[in-house]
Amino acid sequence: MMDTILAILASSIRLAIPYTLAGLGGTYSERSGVVNIGLEGMMLTGAFTAVAVTNATGSPWVGLLAAILVGMLLGLVHAVVCVTFKADQIVSGLALIVFAAGITVFCAWLLYNRTQIQVEAYLRVPVLHNIPVFKALFIRIPPLVFLTVAIVIASHFIIFKTVFGLRLRSVGEHPQAADTLGISVAKMRYTGVIISGALSGMAGAYLSLEHAHYFVKGISAGRGFIGLASMIFGKWTPFGTAGAGMLFGFGEALKPYLPKVVPSQFIDMIPYVLTILVLASAIGRATPPASIGVPYVKE
Repeated sequence: MMDTILAILASSIRLAIPYTLAGLGGTYSERSGVVNIGLEGMMLTGAFTAVAVTNATGSPWVGLLAAILVGMLLGLVHAVVCVTFKADQIVSGLALIVFAAGITVFCAWLLYNRTQIQVEAYLRVPVLHNIPVFKALFIRIPPLVFLTVAIVIASHFIIFKTVFGLRLRSVGEHPQAADTLGISVAKMRYTGVIISGALSGMAGAYLSLEHAHYFVKGISAGRGFIGLASMIFGKWTPFGTAGAGMLFGFGEALKPYLPKVVPSQFIDMIPYVLTILVLASAIGRATPPASIGVPYVKE
């Protein structure tokens, strides 16, 4: 019994990583006042890029970096459209998702003549992976799990304990007041959206390099949207987002332990049904940044 509980807990932590990273990305973006539902597309593109670059270079760390950079690039595109040209942020995010769904399949066929691509190398921590104790630990818990924990802690400090975080939150709450104090609203919003792209790209890389060990069409499978639900349920805070990500990870981890008489289609629905229930319970309790989704026009 205890072994089963520990297995579910370990699985919950591993499965929570993409939700947590995507939710953190949404937190940075929406704290600056920009809605970013394009996280799903950034994850999908990051997942493909990580596998393609890893297979080309033989280094999964280079693949991870490439996924982060691609996510940042898509974040920059979203920022240009929404901040500079003041287009509808929801439409821009949807456009990114559609673009990612098409470009990843196109590039997969172009480069590999198939849509399922195996990854030929795995993330290994230099030096530490040669030590038996750490090697056994990293087999059970991927290195990116520890990196994600560090990012969550660092994000809490950055958003709530630094001048940068104060400015980021100020442009999401009251951009006019922030502008009056000499804070560049556009610059802070660009930064928040680009950071969200970097974290979403990392989430996608985790899916393909650590979770599945391959890329396949639609591998993100709605995890970007569940990441947004984690952000809302976590009240736009890093620790709250991570906690909500653990909840969704737990829901997904339960699937192998459910009775075999339950149809697999119903089992696969668990994370998404849980998302609906969580969002329904969060309505009226979670207060978003006051100026979220509102383009800033300098008077």
